[in-house]
Amino acid sequence: MSTTALPQSSRRIRCFFLLACLALSSSAAAQSPLDAPHVSPRNELLAEARPESDYPNSVRPVLRTSTNLVLVPVSVSDPMLRLVTGLQQSNFEIFENGKRQEIRHFSSEDSPVSLGIIVDTSGSMAGKLERAREAVKQFCETANPLDEFFLITFSDQPEIAGDFTDDSERIPADLALSVPHGRTALLDAIYLGLQKMRGAKYGRKALLIISDGGDNHSRYTERELRSAVKESDVSIYTIGIFDRYAPTEEERLGPLLLTDIAEVTGGRAFFLENTIELPALAHRIGAELRTQYLLGYRPDHPPHDGKWHKITVKLKLPRGLPFLQPHAKTGYYASE
Repeated sequence: MSTTALPQSSRRIRCFFLLACLALSSSAAAQSPLDAPHVSPRNELLAEARPESDYPNSVRPVLRTSTNLVLVPVSVSDPMLRLVTGLQQSNFEIFENGKRQEIRHFSSEDSPVSLGIIVDTSGSMAGKLERAREAVKQFCETANPLDEFFLITFSDQPEIAGDFTDDSERIPADLALSVPHGRTALLDAIYLGLQKMRGAKYGRKALLIISDGGDNHSRYTERELRSAVKESDVSIYTIGIFDRYAPTEEERLGPLLLTDIAEVTGGRAFFLENTIELPALAHRIGAELRTQYLLGYRPDHPPHDGKWHKITVKLKLPRGLPFLQPHAKTGYYASE
């Protein structure tokens, strides 16, 4: 662990060194994981749980912001992709449709999260599923004691393999029962994850997706998925295990799809060629969720137009610091 010092006039920024960039480098050296702190939840920020839904053929998960308070989780990283903590409210600026907004809420506490874990169990995962199980275990070990989880597995079609639970040990146990077979209904699985989040307990929601290939067996299209992701209020993190020389068009386009759906939500997309790195990367994603800042603002004229409102988060830092990059969702759909 190391600390980057600010000028005397500014608060010290503590940079917690996590794993170096694992994506795109199968030879990256292993580093020690971060033991994320656990603190009391901020109950005033928790969203009222909505009725849980199944997976009807005709229903799309359309989740729109229905409160005047817009909450924006933000992660900050340095040029080495290490997560940065210790920033203050004055270090952030937030804009909606280009107009600066007053930050009315700021928190860097580890508040609980509703987490959905989506794991590819298609036939091509036969030699990779054991590492995926270890990755899920590592991810769950970073959890806040109040977090809730559910598990979706998918091959020819998605299935809810584990319903909402606050028992972080139950999810790896449920995944242990999965047997690789069939094709890859990736898009349908993500749809089901978004739909399942309608029954989430907490306002902060995230999906972790682990897959080794592009979609080849879904009912929903990429266009429908991209629209549903933008209409949701769920951060998406993806780990793609892709061969350098993908044999099919679906596999070649897989990284682009996963990148697009992750980045629009403020999440991240990571890609590996060596499954040995999977557990450490899953642990890093879990640590990122534990070290996010939560910004909240109320638009001057709360929109009720059902339209997409663009969000931009910028940093205000003293001169002389290295470049720091904020990661946040790019917008939201207002209620009608």
